[in-house]
Amino acid sequence: MTVQTVRTQPFSDQKPGTSGLRKQVPTFQQPHYLENFIQSIFDSLEGAQGQTLVVGGDGRYYNRQAIQTILKMAAANGFGRVLVGQGGILSTPAASCVIRKHQAFGGIILSASHNPGGPEGDFGVKYNTGNGGPAPEKVTNAIFQRSQVIDEYKILDASDVDLDRIATHTLGNTRVEVIDSVTDYAALMESLFDFDQIQQFITSGNFRLCMDSLHAVTGPYAKAIFERRLNAPAGTVQNGEPLEDFGGGHPDPNLVYAKDLVKVMFGEDAPDFGAASDGDGDRNMILGRNFFVTPSDSLAVLAANATLVPGYRQGLAGIAR
Repeated sequence: MTVQTVRTQPFSDQKPGTSGLRKQVPTFQQPHYLENFIQSIFDSLEGAQGQTLVVGGDGRYYNRQAIQTILKMAAANGFGRVLVGQGGILSTPAASCVIRKHQAFGGIILSASHNPGGPEGDFGVKYNTGNGGPAPEKVTNAIFQRSQVIDEYKILDASDVDLDRIATHTLGNTRVEVIDSVTDYAALMESLFDFDQIQQFITSGNFRLCMDSLHAVTGPYAKAIFERRLNAPAGTVQNGEPLEDFGGGHPDPNLVYAKDLVKVMFGEDAPDFGAASDGDGDRNMILGRNFFVTPSDSLAVLAANATLVPGYRQGLAGIAR
């Protein structure tokens, strides 16, 4: 395995926002485009040598190919360890959890949130810092400034890593660990919420729920937590397999795009509770039986009752929109 230094030229359109750099897939597939942006991220970081990087995404088209490139570039740029979600899957909240739990230097999340996927769909790359949150403007500005003058990037000449099997690999001097995408996040949720009490409530027979993952990233998390840990009936999670094109759908949790969930919740013998999540799992929609809860009201209810949850008895430091 040798480190290759590849000559390149800047692209003028690589200015990231707080949600990273979002473009259509063909734009990212241009020669050097993804590599330029990743190298610009690495060049903008101080003290990353030998540190841990987290990598994962929402499973959309080009996710796997991009991850292979990022792993080889991370190795070429001196990261000591990379944690990557199995199958390339990590929801945005789960990536934040993994970054903080493993005291990683930061993480690269591949997602275009609720935007459509597929070969002609959208793709995105964002960098999260060591606190698990999105890179602040100071960092994104530095990344953009570097992207405007970049003239080379480093990448390891190596075979692809098997992303589908939990295992540890070596790329040059870098240890790449393919981790279970759900385990750390599920453990965090169980530390915050009383899973035993929720399980008793769900299995009492007096409460039914339906979770629609829209063929996006939250399917594995919802199945592991709701159906296996909390013993909700099989089939509670619908559209639970992440697909590169989101099954031809649009992973935006609203009354238009979450039509399968709406049909269930407004149909005969509807469950008591319904929810849908967006492409990368950081936004949701809540429904009751024949009832829609606006996102602002949903957040208000959560905030008002937060102190009833074991992990938040001391109150909240803040809430996000």
